[in-house]
Amino acid sequence: MQACFAAAGGFSCPAARVVQEVTRLLASRSVPTPSERVPAPLLVLTAIVSVQVGSSVAKGLFDDLGAAGITVLRLGLAALLLLALLRPAVRAWSRESWTAALLLGGAMAGMNLVFYLSLRTVPLGVAVTVEFLGPLLLALVQTRRAVDLLWAAVAAAGVALLGLGSATSAPLSGLLLAFVAGLFWAGYILASARVGQQLPGTDGLAVALAFAALLVLPFGASGAAAVLEHPSLLLGALAVALLSSVISYGLELSALRRIPTRVFGILMSLEPAAAAVAGLVVLGEALGSREVLALVLVSLASAGITLARRRDDPPVQPLE
Repeated sequence: MQACFAAAGGFSCPAARVVQEVTRLLASRSVPTPSERVPAPLLVLTAIVSVQVGSSVAKGLFDDLGAAGITVLRLGLAALLLLALLRPAVRAWSRESWTAALLLGGAMAGMNLVFYLSLRTVPLGVAVTVEFLGPLLLALVQTRRAVDLLWAAVAAAGVALLGLGSATSAPLSGLLLAFVAGLFWAGYILASARVGQQLPGTDGLAVALAFAALLVLPFGASGAAAVLEHPSLLLGALAVALLSSVISYGLELSALRRIPTRVFGILMSLEPAAAAVAGLVVLGEALGSREVLALVLVSLASAGITLARRRDDPPVQPLE
């Protein structure tokens, strides 16, 4: 892994500049924050790209650290970074705040561990396609208008088309793990919204990541211990922590404070497209005509549900 993260998606900035930018973003907790001046859909799209590039890098570390091992390092390093930067005043938290943060941590632990376990046998694009069924089901449950059902159907058609393109070579056990990860993903969306209501900034995220790392530790401690013998692996794990947790989760929490979870869920239909592109750039996976058509469908659904959103559709508002 180069310091510029070139293998992770062509970034030209050194790792130090990435850390400095994350520090600046997370340390600024005044109102409005820089992220609050950026359109919420753009925050979601940036988070999608970040997490999928991070997933590609993580998959490349499975041979050395194992799926559970890289999960522990990803969550643990992200938690340590955020806790050191933010130093959340947890002693002043209410029971509701603690409950929200711990629920988010539980959802993140299950989502990340089970998804990485599925990646051991399932290609990244296929795994994300199946995983997306969780947010899609959440969007369908929360729908209030007929047009939302139409756009959800378009997104579902794209997901099905993408899955049919390559899922035949994936074992059923891996596909089931990806689906379970999708259910955790839906829980993560709801838990993130609750944290956004209960806690300011990204304080809740820092504690949630720490709790998630503790939950996964029994499964991945032995794999993560490989960094003691090969310290260079720590750089790759740090890249995964930044891309897949610190940056992506922070942006998603900020976005969920201003858009409904239903709209957020449909926006996340771009995840299969981002995963396919990341697979092409990082893992060398070529895209066929079937996959390209699927990406068009899910992108159309995302744009349609966002443009069709009414002004009286309330976002999730944080407590003052």
